[in-house]
Amino acid sequence: MIPTLSKVSQLECQSCQLGKHTRTQFPSRVSKRASAPFVLVHSDIWGPCPVLSSQGYRYFETFIDDYSIMTWVYLLKNRSDLYPIFVSFCSEIQTQFGVSIRTLRSDNAREYFSTSFQSYMSSRGMIHQSSCAYTPQQNGVAERKNRHLIETFRTLLIHMNVPVKFWGDALLTACYLINRMPSSVLHGQIPFSVLFPRDAIYSLPPRIFGCLCFIHQLLPGSSKLSPRSLKCVFLGYLRGQKGYRCYSPEQRRYFVVADVTFFESTPFFSASPNQPPSLSESLPLPSPYVIVPFSVPSTSTSPPETPETPSTSRPTEPRELITYQRRKNVPHIESQQVERVQVTSSERPEDSTPIPVAPPASDLPLMSSPELDLPIAHRKGTRSTANPYPLYNFLSYSRLSPSYTAFLSSLDSVSIPRSVKEALSHPGWREAMIDEMSALDTNGTWELVSLPLGKTVVGCRWVYTVKTSPNGRVDRLKACLVAKGYTQIPGLDYGDTFSPVAKVASVRLLLSLAAINHWSLHQLDIKNAFLHGDLEEKVYMEQPPGFVAQGEYFGKVCKLRKSLYGLKQSPRAWFGRFSSAVIKFGLVRSQFDHSVFFRHYGGRHILLVVYVDDIVITGDDVVGISQLKTYLHSQFQTKDLGALRYFLGIEVAQSERGIYISQRKYVLDILEETELLECKPVDPNVKLAPGEGEPFLDVGRYRRLVGKLNYLTVTRPDISFAVSVVSQFLDSPTETHWNAVI
Repeated sequence: MIPTLSKVSQLECQSCQLGKHTRTQFPSRVSKRASAPFVLVHSDIWGPCPVLSSQGYRYFETFIDDYSIMTWVYLLKNRSDLYPIFVSFCSEIQTQFGVSIRTLRSDNAREYFSTSFQSYMSSRGMIHQSSCAYTPQQNGVAERKNRHLIETFRTLLIHMNVPVKFWGDALLTACYLINRMPSSVLHGQIPFSVLFPRDAIYSLPPRIFGCLCFIHQLLPGSSKLSPRSLKCVFLGYLRGQKGYRCYSPEQRRYFVVADVTFFESTPFFSASPNQPPSLSESLPLPSPYVIVPFSVPSTSTSPPETPETPSTSRPTEPRELITYQRRKNVPHIESQQVERVQVTSSERPEDSTPIPVAPPASDLPLMSSPELDLPIAHRKGTRSTANPYPLYNFLSYSRLSPSYTAFLSSLDSVSIPRSVKEALSHPGWREAMIDEMSALDTNGTWELVSLPLGKTVVGCRWVYTVKTSPNGRVDRLKACLVAKGYTQIPGLDYGDTFSPVAKVASVRLLLSLAAINHWSLHQLDIKNAFLHGDLEEKVYMEQPPGFVAQGEYFGKVCKLRKSLYGLKQSPRAWFGRFSSAVIKFGLVRSQFDHSVFFRHYGGRHILLVVYVDDIVITGDDVVGISQLKTYLHSQFQTKDLGALRYFLGIEVAQSERGIYISQRKYVLDILEETELLECKPVDPNVKLAPGEGEPFLDVGRYRRLVGKLNYLTVTRPDISFAVSVVSQFLDSPTETHWNAVI
């Protein structure tokens, strides 16, 4: 009845297949090597790297010729850069070797299946071989090459203590060396010699990566006593130039030079380089999120390394500098023209936040009360300088107390990143973003769900601010996740949206009352204010940029439970919660400005003004103010910032003589944004008319600048008329109007 097992060749049992199925054994060698160069090319994308490279790269792409095992590596900022790089690579092969790539083998990355990529391959008769799902061994040549490259450049970094941010340079150097070393696949032959049998293997003698070196500098303007060399670190070779690639941390520049002296036994970096720690070790993230790169054009400067000791830092990838210069006045032309001067990359200075330097103490008038906190005063300077219109001719720090001068210096030293990848590359801002994610997770702001059919998704972005402590120092870096409320649909995602905010007139009145009555000004900050508001509508939001949930939550969306910054209904929800809390304490809401609350009790007064999550309190009821602070802290997560110094972009200084307000930093930021820090004063007697001159193309930029100037009239009423004149042309500005504005 039961057959012997030796006679059973196969049991067709479906249950066994369902319960015992295993993967098929993969052969050690699928096919033989290609018979000629570029008959078969292997390719793969690696990344993202958890650390941004010194030039802003996160990925790299490899192309391996199956015949010669020659490898080409390209650094990528975005995965979408694959297509233009592949087109360039194919053109190079066609030009240099006179052949076309026949077959490209890759994995199932979606970049290889884009419409443009597939159309390009079809138009040139190329065959695209992709591996099966969950079978990376079918693209094993590229996978093993990536492993070889990573192990090699990791070793290069460790051997000479090179910081991890230079991984891109180490990768290119590793590829350069591997292509010029014997390969066991080629039975001892060198990949470079297989493709280029008549060329020398090395055009330059190889050097130890990361060693100390000195390059000969021939900079214009050097005196006879200037150093003749510059201390650098050797970071590899550059294709297309017969020179060594060196980097100067002092000048934050790369140099490709032939006149180099190497100290190959001496590492440039110390044994404990300042490398960013592992993300998993230093910065806890709420599960199930991981940090991923987010590709946004970056033009900002880096923030200070620590909030306690702010310092001006510079970007790893400086933007193209545009300098504005005014031409001489031309007869019969009332407006002054603006000339854009493009600076080449070799002459491009690093982008940093300017801090005006005050003249020496001998040039400044002495004050009888040095402890007095007075505003920035305008004065005319007499010092001679290369710049005929230096800022210190119009900006003085002489009448400021030491504590307030330190506060302004601390304020100037901080620069706000304008992109997610710029923020994630800096430990301070990255920690602030993770703190915000932890707060959102702790508060139960959302849950990850699949997007229901017929529902729309709201985007989100990060906004960065700097919080100061009562002593004027930078207290902390704050990152705030803001929803893109402009994508919400009325009636579906939100209903009522109106929420009052403090009027500038109310703020000025509050300051006036405090100055007249010699009241102290107190400032409070509410952390994650909008998270305290309850959300009634069903709103679905994208996952935060730079943070993506893994595992079963991958591809999900955030169903909001709490209100979030940026949502149309969030200000109303938050203000309703806040106003009910302060009214319960005993304050009365003003009927003229609903963001102003007051209390008069026993001849004592308390005044409170709120602008979103910034609160200013004044009055003569010291005990009542202390009780109010305690009460607000019990209701919300507040932070007492001490005496008011900086509110809505306005710098506030209080002394026995009164209260002084200034928008010095606000003005400097405008001048830096328009590259007009060294501009000369303009003739105020300029008459403007509609349609005068050529149309100005960037209308949005004109409107933004006029809007900023309009807010500047808060402390500079003398420019109100000029701003009102240029505001008449917001609809269709011309070049003449733009020149008048700047």
